[in-house]
Amino acid sequence: MKYTLKKPSLDDVKPDQVLQMLYKEDTGKIFDFIKKFLNTDYIYWDEFKYKEPIPKSIKREELWFLIKLFRKSKSLKTPINDIKEETFTWSKLDYFEEFFHELDMSTGGELFVGKDGIDKSNKQKLITRGIMEEAIASSQLEGAATTRQVAKKMLREGRKPKNSSEQMIVNSYTSMKAIEEKYKDKEMSMDLILELHGIITKDTLDSDGNKPRMRKEGEPIYVNDKLTGEIYHKGPEVNFVEKELKKLIKFANDDLKQEAFLHPIIKAIMIHFWIGYLHPFTDGNGRLARQLFYWYLIKHGYWAFVYLPISKIIKLSPKQYILAYVYSEQDDNDLTYFIDYNVKKIKLALMDFKKYVNRQSQGNTKMKKISEQKYKLNMRQVQLLQYLHGDPDERTNLTIHMNINQIAKMTASKDLKDLEEKGFLSSQKQGRHVYYYGTEKIKTLF
Repeated sequence: MKYTLKKPSLDDVKPDQVLQMLYKEDTGKIFDFIKKFLNTDYIYWDEFKYKEPIPKSIKREELWFLIKLFRKSKSLKTPINDIKEETFTWSKLDYFEEFFHELDMSTGGELFVGKDGIDKSNKQKLITRGIMEEAIASSQLEGAATTRQVAKKMLREGRKPKNSSEQMIVNSYTSMKAIEEKYKDKEMSMDLILELHGIITKDTLDSDGNKPRMRKEGEPIYVNDKLTGEIYHKGPEVNFVEKELKKLIKFANDDLKQEAFLHPIIKAIMIHFWIGYLHPFTDGNGRLARQLFYWYLIKHGYWAFVYLPISKIIKLSPKQYILAYVYSEQDDNDLTYFIDYNVKKIKLALMDFKKYVNRQSQGNTKMKKISEQKYKLNMRQVQLLQYLHGDPDERTNLTIHMNINQIAKMTASKDLKDLEEKGFLSSQKQGRHVYYYGTEKIKTLF
């Protein structure tokens, strides 16, 4: 059964009479009431019908008619078409400009952390954290059952995945790293899409038990509620998908003529939506859509987005994420719902990241000073001790230390042996690996 939005009956709404109300004395009250629903509260009827108090001189359905009228009057066309060849549109909400201006005025990602909030030695650690968190949350959105704690430990230790859920997470992590290290310098192409999809779905199976691949003609695909079975979206026919993908590739390479300037964040969100709408593969579409969002922004100089695991924020409201697609598709192809949802999640992810950096900075200033001056520890060693102090049950090994800090084996070995000699770590051999655990001496630094 298809999930269908409940729309208000506007049969009794007489447009001429409603428009005449705008010339009466209480016009100001009507405008004051509806203006926020044209900007900060870009909601659908299912929420609007409960908003109170409404102006007494007008019915709720008439207010909705006006809201839809004003929204349509300021809408802009996108290059995205639906299966009926009707265009998706979007509106520039007022708060978009202010937020994007803040981002664009910051150089080198200073808005994310402040001019003195991050040093070069800490940058790679934060990038690794961001990529890990995004890989885990993006996979969990698609059904991966592995907990965040187990997943992070697996990625840190470089352990091979034990099941399909862990494989999904490893694949997402690998593809995010590939975007940050390699694909960000490449143009969008069908080969790039296929390569990324291949990494994302490596050693996993689709719902039919087959290797994920491009859909074939006449092969349907559905996005449905895992509990109720309700269908939120049916992927278009393959011939339509193939035609639209060619257009998407041009759009992503900035080769498609636009009637107005599109901010890179808006374009990245549109690419995200477009892949999700087309659903070109038998599996992995959601993860691919979110990763192409990152690809576009990193390629266009918004490198600090690798710090932001936006899927971690989306995962807190997965139903709203799905409904952002549904509203956009079922309410007159108004893509503003999806764009608004994602911009707000970006803002929340940014706030979350700033809080994380501030906590790390405030709690570790004293420890860092003692470690560097008294024990001559480098930043990698300091960060490892901070991590082990925060979670005494954790451990590390040579491979983990190399991966987290992106350093050579000899350098990693020197770091760990130095900490063991100074009494901050103790080593235990387990199988082929030597693991290092924090000692009580770490507490003396805090």
